[in-house]
Amino acid sequence: MHVTLQQPTGSRLITATDQEIAIPATLRYTSADPLAVHIDFPPHVTVEGEVTTWTFARVLLGEGLRGSAGIGNVRIRPAGSAHTHVEFHAPQGIAVLRFTSADLTRFLARTYTVVAAGEETVGAELDHGLVALFGRRV
Repeated sequence: MHVTLQQPTGSRLITATDQEIAIPATLRYTSADPLAVHIDFPPHVTVEGEVTTWTFARVLLGEGLRGSAGIGNVRIRPAGSAHTHVEFHAPQGIAVLRFTSADLTRFLARTYTVVAAGEETVGAELDHGLVALFGRRV
């Protein structure tokens, strides 16, 4: 049986003119995908008008809370002692959101109560995915 954690949180979108817009978000973690964390955004704040989810490595979140991390579509870095910036890079542009570091830290700590760091196993899920992809055991 898989465990899923969800933590509603707020963030602030930092615009090109340094204005800030409140953006609700939900942090999500599931033991079914133990290496990843997810941030869900409601339809009314997305370009497509649909729920949008960004998925990235749980370890990236931990690294980004301590220092600049990430070289791909998601980059995370501290913004002073109380906040953390999460950058989302997409073909439409870059969105920079400011989260309260304590919220992200609390969420990350909760994920480790579900699956401890270094205890992530993806064997069964990977095997199932390969069977689905190739139609047979490899």
